Amino acid sequence: MSIALPLLIRHLGIQDYKDTFESMKRFTDLRNEASSDEIWLVEHHPVFTQGQAGKEEYVLLPGDIPVVKSDRGGHVTYHGPGQITAYLMIDLKRLRIGVRDLVSLIEKALVNTLAEWNIKASPRSDAPGVYIESGEKIASLGLRIRKGRSYHGLNFNVDMDMSPWHRINPCGLDVTMTQLADLMEITPSMETVASKLIGHLTDGLGYNEALVTDSVPTSINPRTN
Repeated sequence: MSIALPLLIRHLGIQDYKDTFESMKRFTDLRNEASSDEIWLVEHHPVFTQGQAGKEEYVLLPGDIPVVKSDRGGHVTYHGPGQITAYLMIDLKRLRIGVRDLVSLIEKALVNTLAEWNIKASPRSDAPGVYIESGEKIASLGLRIRKGRSYHGLNFNVDMDMSPWHRINPCGLDVTMTQLADLMEITPSMETVASKLIGHLTDGLGYNEALVTDSVPTSINPRTN
């Protein structure tokens, strides 16, 4: 299917989670049929986020890391520098896909990205996300659909401080988390990994090309403190 509107990719750098969360909601509420789909690539300051299925007992020892409740699906997860977070603002009706289709293509994009470095991974039927052959989880998913349009997205652990993961029960699954840096002798840059991931997401969504920008949406007001 040929899509007339371009896919816009925003490289937003490090952003406060709450600001980005509110911005995603505003973008989704205000968009219309003439709005392009967008993917926002960000890293966040350390934060735990609780999805709609989250249980307080899954947050074990948050310590000095804030816990923020979110309207995405799923349980508790961690965001921090060195992790690629991609937020997908996609008009599902326009692309004629369902929620399960979107989840599947995100998982496939992550699997194909890891395959670029000969790392075998796969999704699990009982829990969204992507897992390497040993069973460790390397990427998480959580979405929200409003009026046929998605927001939130995926977290992909690349080269981060993994210790905060021990303060929670990730996604309520009692799984061990891993990252790309622990699976390779030389870790590719965040920019390289993000570029590969965006390529696979663009293909999966059916776009022939994407417009890339580092401009921040007007709805995001970065905090200075």
